[in-house]
Amino acid sequence: MWEFLRRLIRGRRRADSLGSAGEEQAAAYLRQLGWRILARNYRHRLGELDLIAQDGDTVVFVEVKTRSGASHGLPLEAVHLDKQRRITRIALAYLKQRGWLERRSRFDVISIVLSGGDQPPQLSHYRHAFEAHGRGQMYS
Repeated sequence: MWEFLRRLIRGRRRADSLGSAGEEQAAAYLRQLGWRILARNYRHRLGELDLIAQDGDTVVFVEVKTRSGASHGLPLEAVHLDKQRRITRIALAYLKQRGWLERRSRFDVISIVLSGGDQPPQLSHYRHAFEAHGRGQMYS
């Protein structure tokens, strides 16, 4: 039992550090594009948003998915409909909190596959990856 818990915690730490490394890489990539990072790991009672950035006059909610390989599918595939609904609700809360409901916004996904060794990470940026989902959409 204890060994199982130790392995679970160790695996969780590895996943957390993998995710943090991916988010750091994604933020650096967005800064290179000239975007401003407004928030990282924005926490709300409904959940968390990885990155919130500003692309010109658009607020962009960025979900970052990082994998150490493609054996469990592509990172983008992990942003399923339930995840999209959750992200939409948290994004709406963020916009409401700041009085920004009239601002243009969108949802992007950055997928990172770390191959290891001397291979550079494979970063894919999906702009407008999905539309807002949920009751009343973004502006209810």
